[in-house]
Amino acid sequence: MSRGNNHNKPVLPVYTIAAIWLLYSFFFPIFSIARLVWVASLAALGYHFVKSIIGDKAKKPAQTEEKKEETPKYAPEVQAIVDEGKKAHDELERLYFSIPDLAVKRKVKELMEVSDKIIQDAIDDPSDVPQIKKFLDYYLPTTIKLLNAYDRMGAQGIEGENIGKTMSSINEMLDTAIDAYKKLLDSLFANQAMDIETDIDVMNTLLRREGFSASGEGGMKF
Repeated sequence: MSRGNNHNKPVLPVYTIAAIWLLYSFFFPIFSIARLVWVASLAALGYHFVKSIIGDKAKKPAQTEEKKEETPKYAPEVQAIVDEGKKAHDELERLYFSIPDLAVKRKVKELMEVSDKIIQDAIDDPSDVPQIKKFLDYYLPTTIKLLNAYDRMGAQGIEGENIGKTMSSINEMLDTAIDAYKKLLDSLFANQAMDIETDIDVMNTLLRREGFSASGEGGMKF
């Protein structure tokens, strides 16, 4: 136990004492008590001087700082969606910069924007998590897989029949994927739209009852 504590002590002040003794004895041989006391005093002063400069800095590097695990911001099922969405976004972003074709780049960017909104919906409305999970488990990964194939084929620099046909098919598929992503995003707002319509109906009923509506009768009552 004591070894662990000694390991953290700074050694430079101790080396300073040894250096002072060696240098002094080299230039001024210690043959009297007075010189012995003098060099001991110098060594002590050197020790405390170096120690005061170092302070606690020599101890701190030996202490391992424990990395605190980041507390998830959301419920586990939502956090899982957010984490997977982040990975997918990063890969789509990489493909965006890797693919030179401007038309395809625009489609990849649109895919990123729509998929990010779908992920955001999981945060805003956790009840949509099951639908979004299916999107993340198959549709988005498959789209990314096909885009990676497009990127690899484009990097070959060869305009062969098979490569050209496959790249063209993937390009057309991106339009279908974008349309499907938008429809999914719209469907995720079905519950919210229903709740909003209900709130509007209740508000209109109350306004008519209190005479605040244009179709209501009677004056304003507070």
